[in-house]
Amino acid sequence: MAKHVIVGAGAVGSAAALLLAERGEQVRLVTRHGSGPVDPGIELVAADATDAGRLTEITAGAAALYNCASPLYHQWFTDWPPLAAAFLTAAERTGAVLVAMSNLYGYGLVDGPIRPQLPTAAAHPKLRLRAEMWEDMLAAQHAGRIRAVEVRASDYIEANSILSTVIGKAVLAGRRAYAPGPLDVQHSWTSIHDCARTLVTVAADERAYGQVWFAPTNPPLTIRQLATRFARVTGAPEARVTSIPYPVVWASGLFSPLIRELRTTRYQFTRPFVIDASATTEAFGLLPTPLDEALLDAAARLRG
Repeated sequence: MAKHVIVGAGAVGSAAALLLAERGEQVRLVTRHGSGPVDPGIELVAADATDAGRLTEITAGAAALYNCASPLYHQWFTDWPPLAAAFLTAAERTGAVLVAMSNLYGYGLVDGPIRPQLPTAAAHPKLRLRAEMWEDMLAAQHAGRIRAVEVRASDYIEANSILSTVIGKAVLAGRRAYAPGPLDVQHSWTSIHDCARTLVTVAADERAYGQVWFAPTNPPLTIRQLATRFARVTGAPEARVTSIPYPVVWASGLFSPLIRELRTTRYQFTRPFVIDASATTEAFGLLPTPLDEALLDAAARLRG
């Protein structure tokens, strides 16, 4: 039974913790307030993960340290640097494999499918931040200080997504849903459970270290198609979705720091945003969760 330390009890961090506990592993889930899923196999720890000494103490003896933290988007520049530094320090001091859950922002605008090995060519500082964190992890591995691996995914299905925050509840209630983007552009949607399965898989496989892996992801769907499928699978009335005009979204940013910051990622919904995760399937045999299963999970979370 190996020990695993996960920082962050958001959708992916909690899913990874539950998956490891189900497999009989020893799990410590770290958040500032000691929150997280209640399970006999999960030890909830209240700690400030930016405190490298405390994080090192918590991680001592662990096989892997998972960065599943999720600072608020408009606080990235203040919150991520001390977190990233603490993760590097704790991984180096303890020998735990440093496993990061990240996103696709660093690639910037890509023509065609996004693949893990593409260069991170984004110019905007906010889009580059997570890519630079990976570059620091990789440099530390090349220097022989740590072992590191990163998992990236597209927008989630079950939580923290357009479906779960602005479309799902309206569809389930039979109301018109309003989406902050075009409705008929192809987009990849990733299950949080596939993120969790990929994280724990690459953490335990030396072949994965020093590389980026995409979580297995089903074929892309437009927002309209996703809403229609969600309604059909859940037995809800036929989905009715309207796109919010961009000037309205832009104006909303005057009152919401989060919406204002998300202007930088609008390109992901105005042009095809499709990932190719076949390398993960070929290397580890991981397949995406059936879409309908993920949509039912999303519905259960919204109803729960």
